[in-house]
Formats: sequence, structure tokens, C-alpha cells
Amino acid sequence: MSIDLNADLGEGAPSDAPLLAIITSANIASGGHAGDEGTMRQAVRLALARGVGIGAHPSYPDREGFGRRPLDLPHEVLVVSLAGQIDRLARVTREEGGALVHVKAHGALYNVAVDDHEVARAIGEAVRAVDRGLLVVALAGSRMAGVLRGMGIRTVEEAFIDRAYTPDGRLVSRDHPGALITDPQYAAARAMRLVREGVVASIDGADLRVRAETLCIHADTPGSPGIAAAVRAALEASGVRLARMGT
Repeated sequence: MSIDLNADLGEGAPSDAPLLAIITSANIASGGHAGDEGTMRQAVRLALARGVGIGAHPSYPDREGFGRRPLDLPHEVLVVSLAGQIDRLARVTREEGGALVHVKAHGALYNVAVDDHEVARAIGEAVRAVDRGLLVVALAGSRMAGVLRGMGIRTVEEAFIDRAYTPDGRLVSRDHPGALITDPQYAAARAMRLVREGVVASIDGADLRVRAETLCIHADTPGSPGIAAAVRAALEASGVRLARMGT
């Protein structure tokens, strides 16, 4: 049994380097909400040195709002913006001697795409415009995952270790009490249930069925390196192999 452990990096959090010693895949901010050529190159170099899989982390073009505000953009405008972000990181990665593996949308773009067919399609179209072989990360069990698969895109279904779930399987808004999970041992226990049983508890205590191929920890979650270390240690102690997506 194996699982991927991913984190969103290149967003200015000081935890990037410690996380790269633990995770197996990195989603690197690609200029839409955060990041520039310098931060992308630095993150790519660190990831390559650690053997961590590299992914683009595109967002709505919204640096002021850190990509956490939904934007009502024309479909083609969104596709062009996302393709540009993905292509930019792909180019930097090639220049550093690596290859882009996957794409994971950031913030509001990810959350809207979970249920919005057109936004999910925009992500898929942007990916196909850059490299049809790229994997795309989507919330496990979501409409987004189905849309991407219907487009012929290789989709990796994801669950979150450091975020609470609503009863309908969506992420609890960050401004809601209890949205962030920061206790390392509790996070590790959630990860174990997700991998071993395919179950995660929602914020109201009900069990949700979730089948995930990758688990996410956010770099800006307080104590994220400690959370990631506890999760990895618990999984490996139980015989689960950590392996980057696509391998």
C-alpha cells in the first residue's frame, strides 16, 4: 500500500524547506496568487534535490487576495491565465533539469472547480494546452474529478489532513472555527483512517467515505512541518509506503 503526501509551497511560508524533507510531491505557486521566477526556481531546485515530485499550483490571477476570492472571468481568459502559469513553472523546471509531473489548483479556483463544471473544464483545457501527460489533482469524490476524467486527463484524488470537512465532503471555510487541524497526533490519526479505512470524520463527527491517492498539508498551516512529520511517521510505522504521485 502506498500514498503520496503533498504540500503547497513557494507562497512565502518559512516551512518550505522543512516540508520538502518530508513530503513526496510539491505544488509550487506559479505566479497567479504568489510566486515569481525567483521563488519558483528556488522551490524547484529544493524539490529536485530531495527527489520530490514537482507540480504547478495555478490560481485565479489575484495576488492581492492570495487567490482566495472567486473571480468571474470569461472562460477563455481563465484558460489562458492558467495555461500561462502552468507553462511558466514547466519551463523553469526544465531549465533546472527536471520535469513537471502534476497540476493542482489553488484556493478559490480549487474550491469552485469542485462543483463547477465550467471551471473544472477550464483547468483541464489549460493543462491540455501545456502537456497532455500531466496529472491533475482533484478533491476525492468531487464533480471536478469526474469532469477531468471525462476529458481524458489522468486525475489524482486528494484528501486533506489539516482541514476539516463539511458533512457533504467539502472543505470547511478557513474563517470558520475548527477549519484548521493543527494537532500533529490528531492529524496523524486522521491520515491513518483515510489510508487504511477510506474514512474521514466531518466537522459534525459523522464519517465520510473518501478514497484518496494523495494527502495534502498546507505550508501555511501553523506547525505544518511537525504535522507532516507525524503523519509520515505514523503511515510508515504501519507499513504504508510514501511515494510521489505518478510512480
